[in-house]
Amino acid sequence: MTKIEENRYNMKCPDFSKGMKRTDQQNGIDHPPHGKEVTGKLITLPLFDNVVINDSYTDLLDTRRSIRTYDALKAMTQEQLAYMLYTAFGIQEFRGMNNEATLRPAPSGGARHAFELYVTVQNVEGLERGLYRYVPTENIGKKVVCVEFLGNIDDYKETTVQMLAKQGWAKDAPAIIFITSLPYKAEWRYGEMAHRVILIDLGHIGQNVMLSAVALGLGTCCIAAFDQEYADSILRVDGNDEFLVYAITVGYGK
Repeated sequence: MTKIEENRYNMKCPDFSKGMKRTDQQNGIDHPPHGKEVTGKLITLPLFDNVVINDSYTDLLDTRRSIRTYDALKAMTQEQLAYMLYTAFGIQEFRGMNNEATLRPAPSGGARHAFELYVTVQNVEGLERGLYRYVPTENIGKKVVCVEFLGNIDDYKETTVQMLAKQGWAKDAPAIIFITSLPYKAEWRYGEMAHRVILIDLGHIGQNVMLSAVALGLGTCCIAAFDQEYADSILRVDGNDEFLVYAITVGYGK
């Protein structure tokens, strides 16, 4: 089987009639945590009640386009950032006997949501330039967004461009959302078929981010090409149990 044939095979739904290995959930192992431990400074962003400037669903679909040219001098607001993070990955409520499932704006197979959202901030009003992580576990069911400041990024423009496989146009984006996957969160429930589900779920989050940006008068561009090892190191993830799978530039288009 060639690599292309193998990849095509992995896109298919498995034949359940042939039986599947028991998963950790079936074996009674406790579900993995819904979020990582906070070790840095926790920042509560302002409420975003009045930030939407376009709430027409049809208009959002008609006007969404990939934007690769940004006004580097026009800052995003903290409210805009909060809205985008919440509408992509906020936790609205728990479900299940042991709170093993979370309901969020974007759907996920088995409600596993096997991701973390990081943001590199270059020009967001009132936020220090650097790396942040969204912490949805801090305010369950409330439209309050907390981010964890993980530290500064040296040579911000050069670093982010290198993270994104030398795509120089990305350097002017006020913020870049980096989505990592923690596969075990889905493997716990789905075992060997988890990875197909994870990639489907990734598209759900990406679409929410893009449509939310349009509602705010912002532009985005989704990116699947990056320097995996280097990007993982900047995001401070191990590259095995957690690794980058998607990036989305955000800002005011020119």
